[in-house]
Amino acid sequence: MGDPYILMLVALAVLALADLVVGVSNDAVNFLNSAIGSKAIPIKTIMIIASFGVFIGAVTSSGMMEVARKGIFNPDMFMFEEIMYIFMAVMITDILLLDIFNSFGMPTSTTVSIVFELLGAAVAMALIKISASDTQTIADIWSYINDKKAMEIITGIVISVIVAFTVGAIVQYFSRLIYSFDFEKRPAYINALFGGFAITAITYFIIIKGLKGTPFYGNIKGLVEGNSVAIVAGSFALWSLISHGIVKFFKLNILVVIIAVGTFSLAMAFAGNDLVNFIGVPIAALNSYEAWQASGVAADQFSMGVLAKKVPSNVWLLLLAGAVMVITLWTSKKAKAVIETGINLSRQGEGQEKFQPNNLSRVVVRLAMFTNKGINLVIPSKTQDYINSKFEKPIIKLPKDKVYELPAFDLVRAAVNLIMASILISIATSMKLPLSTTYVTFMVAMGTSLADRAWGRESAVYRVAGVLNVIGGWFLTAIVAFTAAGIVAYLISWHIAMIPVLLLLIIGLVTRTSIMYSRKSKEEKKQVYVERAELISINGVIEESSDHIAGVAERINKLFSSVVNDLANHDLIKLRKTDKHVTKLNDEIDSLKDGVFYFIKSLDDTSVQASRFYILILGYLQDVAQSISYISRATYKHVNNNHKNLKKGQLKDLKEIDGTLSSLLSNIKDVFEERSFDKLSLIIEEKRTLLKEVSRSIEKQVDRIRTDETSPKNTTLYFSILLETQDLVSGLISLLETYEEFHISSKNLQ
Repeated sequence: MGDPYILMLVALAVLALADLVVGVSNDAVNFLNSAIGSKAIPIKTIMIIASFGVFIGAVTSSGMMEVARKGIFNPDMFMFEEIMYIFMAVMITDILLLDIFNSFGMPTSTTVSIVFELLGAAVAMALIKISASDTQTIADIWSYINDKKAMEIITGIVISVIVAFTVGAIVQYFSRLIYSFDFEKRPAYINALFGGFAITAITYFIIIKGLKGTPFYGNIKGLVEGNSVAIVAGSFALWSLISHGIVKFFKLNILVVIIAVGTFSLAMAFAGNDLVNFIGVPIAALNSYEAWQASGVAADQFSMGVLAKKVPSNVWLLLLAGAVMVITLWTSKKAKAVIETGINLSRQGEGQEKFQPNNLSRVVVRLAMFTNKGINLVIPSKTQDYINSKFEKPIIKLPKDKVYELPAFDLVRAAVNLIMASILISIATSMKLPLSTTYVTFMVAMGTSLADRAWGRESAVYRVAGVLNVIGGWFLTAIVAFTAAGIVAYLISWHIAMIPVLLLLIIGLVTRTSIMYSRKSKEEKKQVYVERAELISINGVIEESSDHIAGVAERINKLFSSVVNDLANHDLIKLRKTDKHVTKLNDEIDSLKDGVFYFIKSLDDTSVQASRFYILILGYLQDVAQSISYISRATYKHVNNNHKNLKKGQLKDLKEIDGTLSSLLSNIKDVFEERSFDKLSLIIEEKRTLLKEVSRSIEKQVDRIRTDETSPKNTTLYFSILLETQDLVSGLISLLETYEEFHISSKNLQ
């Protein structure tokens, strides 16, 4: 190869394209969750508005590109060859990190990842140079790293978490005092002033401050500088009048207008701030290559001090990047999963909780409750009553003849989310700080949801756990990004042939995570969650419970057979895998039981008696799942402790029981899939054969103990399996008898 750096540039271009796709999938939550969560505007309209914002933001983002060139390290300390190795390491690591987070539906910070990847790769390359030098020591590492700027960026990111959460909470609190939840009844002048403030803040910081540092700023620089107060005052007066006209004459809700403008502005701010995270490194590599090629100096001798100078970005590249971002916004399924996480943690009502509580979340909630009690002792009761009246949520009676789904939060909170996030991100962009848009938008949303009393006693511990998990994920990103980029940089510098090897690794891992995500999505589609508002009739109860029973019967059948076969083979790996499937089954049934409240709420007036039946069915399903869980764990523990395998006679008896149980469970599955409930009585009769087999096996084991059985561990395991199998069959029979009784009574009612 005459010029390997051309191939590296091609690879960087492809990686930039991939990074744009996975990056937008991750960051779409930043500017879409407020509009989608509030249901203020149809989703297609939201997407169109956001697309325009992303495209315009991408075109005006060139001022941020300097961060990739000189924001983290001192380019004059590295040669062209070393710089290219750093850039390759950064892009390879970035793709892997973002794709993994997206696959788990977790929003992470693209800014944090790129900053720490640049830092990690630069530190690794600097250490390699220092180790090869006879005069330099480890203390010279700081001459390679732009520590002042790096610390400024990192400190800004950390402070932004506190500032965004605090500002979001304060602004939302006072906005709710002004608007309450009956915002439709507020006087027109309040809407006009609120609209004037919101749109002025957005337009000033986005259009004026956001354009600072871009090629377009020179055209308006003379008009802006020195006239900030006049511009803000004039804009406030103008937008207040326009808002009043919109409310008075066009009868439009000003909050919907603010959400539309805010979505556009936040999408624009995101693209302007975060585009550097996706294409800043490849563009810096292109600038480096052009400078090196013009110099005529060897690649390992050409100092990259040229990167410290201001280099204008190629507008056509920015346009192309904007187009890719817009296409990804419309097509990415992973973006939808990340958006759901953000909306789920900030929604106003109760529902299916995605995160499990931990000790830290419990401590935080208890501390907050204690603090709240102390504040209530100080504030007069009349003041408390007034404040509480502003936070009273209206009771919405749903029509009984249609499906209706409430928004995750109302228009007031959605508007505050968008306004505050836009302002904070735009301030950072104007200061050329690559502030984490994920940090800001997520923490603003969490602050507003807390101030809006969305985290009640029923949900607070889960929401706090979710926030801690996401924030923990960000810090994990920083550690992993730094370490991984350093390792990749070392491997590339060791031998350039590692680049194609690492690229093939990326293709393999990204393909694997995509397949895993696809499987996970299919499994989630099969799960039926009970949280909803549509009315359920008796037929609906039968349909839903039948699906649950058929599914559980099929899975119990496979799991029991797997345990018996894996025990016979003493296969620890397969037993561990089976135990994970058993745990998953128990979690799903627990989730159904947690949703009983919503199920009963959704029953129509003629089907209320079905609630008792549904609760009993879930109880029996839980009993059956717990029996197979005990069997699986006892078997896994026995094999994991390296105890002796069961004897041939014991295994033979278990396989006979497995065969009979498999036939019973297959029949149950068929009956409930086909809804042929008249056959239930025949299946119930089959229980006698199976229970007799179990009893006979117990008697055989008693005889073995009295004659030749010498292993107490084997006896304990064998009896445990038989007794739990007995309980499992009893649970199934109780379930079938209850179902048969309900089926007969429901037929009589029809």
